[in-house]
Amino acid sequence: MTASASTVRAWGAHAADRPLEPLAISRRAPGAHDVVIDIAYCGICHSDIHQVRSEWAGTLYPCVPGHEIVGRVVAVGPQVTRHAVGDLVGVGCLVDSCRHCPECEAGLENYCDHPVYTYNGPTTDAPGHTLGGYSQRIVVDERYVLRIRHPEAQLAAVAPLLCAGITTYSPLRHWGAGPGKTVGIVGIGGLGHMGVKLARAMGAQVVAFTTSESKRAAALALGAHEVVVSRDAAMMAAQARRFDLILDTVAAPHDLDALLATLKRDGQLVLVGAPATPHPSPNVFNLILKRRGIQGSAIGGIPETQEMLDFCAAHGITADIELIRADQINGAYERVLRGDVKYRFVIDIATA
Repeated sequence: MTASASTVRAWGAHAADRPLEPLAISRRAPGAHDVVIDIAYCGICHSDIHQVRSEWAGTLYPCVPGHEIVGRVVAVGPQVTRHAVGDLVGVGCLVDSCRHCPECEAGLENYCDHPVYTYNGPTTDAPGHTLGGYSQRIVVDERYVLRIRHPEAQLAAVAPLLCAGITTYSPLRHWGAGPGKTVGIVGIGGLGHMGVKLARAMGAQVVAFTTSESKRAAALALGAHEVVVSRDAAMMAAQARRFDLILDTVAAPHDLDALLATLKRDGQLVLVGAPATPHPSPNVFNLILKRRGIQGSAIGGIPETQEMLDFCAAHGITADIELIRADQINGAYERVLRGDVKYRFVIDIATA
């Protein structure tokens, strides 16, 4: 393969009120440290919908979403040392950062003040902003490319680990989920189902919180030891001062006080769901009287994302997915908004 720019097929939107459609986009010629990846699969994240529809400020068009990317290396720049042609690799939410701030130097590129996201980020490549994984190929600096050690047959189900997996792994790891800890996972969806699997593999006692009794069997099948129906006041009262850590994956405003009351002294409620409007303000006494905390967490740095992928490979963890063709993306978006997926859509890029 020659080191030249290429035109590839993609799916993207030209405006917030228009559906995604086939596009032809340009990928740069690989530089000295670049890895060229033929994309096999790309997951659909709820944030893709927010960005495409300009529900988050600053969407640049054409917008080609996708930051749960897996595929195979087909070319590398002359100074690449971390990856080789033929490797199975992944790309998550980041393709660059400033590289010199304290966060980048600590391997926490996700908290850099100047991250370059996999799509809708600033770049010198045409059209002036990054274009994501709903496409046949991507060119990424080797520093932001992850090695995949899962069997190739699992590759499609690995794709969501690059966002949903690291978004839940990072706070579980940071706040010490493991043996002797009781961990709650709020919401059994794209993020929550990964949280249950990961917390169980880490050795914690895992309790799934759901608003629906109908999800009990599914939560237990994912690995939860117990299920609490959060709309059942008596069931919630029985959880008082029980949890070391609760991971809240729900992307809609809801009452945090009911969850705070289930935390032990020094327990932490970690928010990873991002609602469009704020949660109701919690009662400060639920915090100060037991030294509890409300925390936030966003994806993970490159070293931790690699650690997560290796952990998942070692424990046989993948996402539960529904594989779709590229021409089903718009319908999949509507199904995501209805909660009609268990638990993550993944696009077969061969159909793009």
